[in-house]
Amino acid sequence: MTHDHDLVLRPTPAQTAAALNPPPGRTGGDLVVETLAGLGATTVFGLPGQHALGVFDALRRSDLRYIGLRVENNAGFAADAYGRVTGEAAPLLLSTGPGALTSLAALQEAAAASAPVVAISSQIPTRGLGGGRHGYLHELPDQAASFRGVVKSVHTVRAQSQIPSALEAAWKSALTAPHGPVWVEIPQDVLLAGTAIPVVTVGDAFPEELPPRPELTALAADLLSKAARPAIIAGGGVVRADASGKLRKLAERLDAPVVTTFGGKGAFPWTHPLSLQSWLEDRHTTDFLEDADVLLVIGSGLGELSSNYHTFRPRGRVVQIEADLGKLEANHPALGIHADARLAIQALLETVPERTDPTAAERVRTVLTRVSERLASQKLALEQGLLASVRKALPAGSPSFWDMTILTYWAWSAFDPKGPNHMHSAQGAGGLGYGFPAALGAAVADPTRPVLAVSGDGGALYSIAELATAKQYGLDVTWLIVDDGGYGILREYMTDAFGEATATELTRPDFVALAESFAVPALRTAPETLEADLRKALASPGPSVLVLPAVLRMFAPTHSG
Repeated sequence: MTHDHDLVLRPTPAQTAAALNPPPGRTGGDLVVETLAGLGATTVFGLPGQHALGVFDALRRSDLRYIGLRVENNAGFAADAYGRVTGEAAPLLLSTGPGALTSLAALQEAAAASAPVVAISSQIPTRGLGGGRHGYLHELPDQAASFRGVVKSVHTVRAQSQIPSALEAAWKSALTAPHGPVWVEIPQDVLLAGTAIPVVTVGDAFPEELPPRPELTALAADLLSKAARPAIIAGGGVVRADASGKLRKLAERLDAPVVTTFGGKGAFPWTHPLSLQSWLEDRHTTDFLEDADVLLVIGSGLGELSSNYHTFRPRGRVVQIEADLGKLEANHPALGIHADARLAIQALLETVPERTDPTAAERVRTVLTRVSERLASQKLALEQGLLASVRKALPAGSPSFWDMTILTYWAWSAFDPKGPNHMHSAQGAGGLGYGFPAALGAAVADPTRPVLAVSGDGGALYSIAELATAKQYGLDVTWLIVDDGGYGILREYMTDAFGEATATELTRPDFVALAESFAVPALRTAPETLEADLRKALASPGPSVLVLPAVLRMFAPTHSG
């Protein structure tokens, strides 16, 4: 009798002949690009460097599409967005030392947002590994140590024969729930040396599934079926698991109101009668969720931004479904279910009976009305009008990428993304500079629809060099820069806390002239003309820039009242 684990895939005669007679002129770099192609990669992002030239030379002998950015951190943001949009692992090619380290902030964001990025860096020559001080260019005593606290897994290669297996293991790690960035490093001499290793043609790195334990979902289903006031918080895990449709079925079966976190934007339809939208920084929403007798949290760790800055105190039973074990029950005691959101919701759909609550939709309307009345009392028509103009101008199927700026803080709560996986921001790690390079990565992933990037003037200067990238590749990204002359949100925080702001005011360039110097069309717009100008820019192929001079205000916080 033959068991599945006894089966061995035997090479065909053609594969055997190819293995015995590999083509000449290949190097360790070819093994890298061949393995990536075998794993299903079609596009790589990155920046060349002296130690990594073996990989970049091999790219010209491959069918992989290379997108080169001007700063490693921005290349990481582009790969992050490519991974978020496609759900596929995004290779990021880096060089040793300074180039590698410059990507750290982007990899932190990818880790926080569970974006599958496979960062592949060169290393100093093999004889220099081990912590000695040999004086190589870019040398670090332990380069991988800089990344272990950021990425999911670290893979160091010391010989060419290890390259395919290391990349397969990294690929599998990146795509196993929870998704995330991984780190592979390969010494310069290993990449440059000629190789007699056969051409890599097939990759086998299927991610492991993470199903829920059935006794836990049975208990969760029982709790939900008996609840008088169930409610659901849907986080980014729902979007990443492509489980939005199943979430809607579950909410409708339970008649349970749903609020989406900022990372889970679009996980539930914005205008659905059960939708509390994303007003998590509002005491009315917080009170409503605290009153739930069973609160189902799916794909969220209930961190700072998802808990009204840790003021949320649930009084009922919490059921938390989370793929990231570190987030499970980290902030609130719960019935913790370690599972992929899609598989866990499916298990609940198979066991939860239908319940009816004729008051659910009315209670949702009451909360949203109270939120609206609170905002109306604060005279924030400019901010609400700008967000409405952006929404009207942006096609419903187009993704948007938001940097850390006041208009983004508004969008987290108030912007309708018109679908799952359409709105992304750097709210995972909270660093500046994400919006524009991430939008470039999304445009590479799907060139059939225009992409919007939103930045403040401070954040824009982090990634202004990527206007050259946008122009070089003709990427269809419109960049809205809200120019308030400084770090606007920090200015507001400091003024509120200390009475005046320090180190927040910036001398900034003429962004219109600067964009035009890259041969990128640019226009200075105004609140009254933003909708029309943005609509026109998004309809024009290729990159474009809109500059909006405006000083915006945040709505009053409720977590400190």
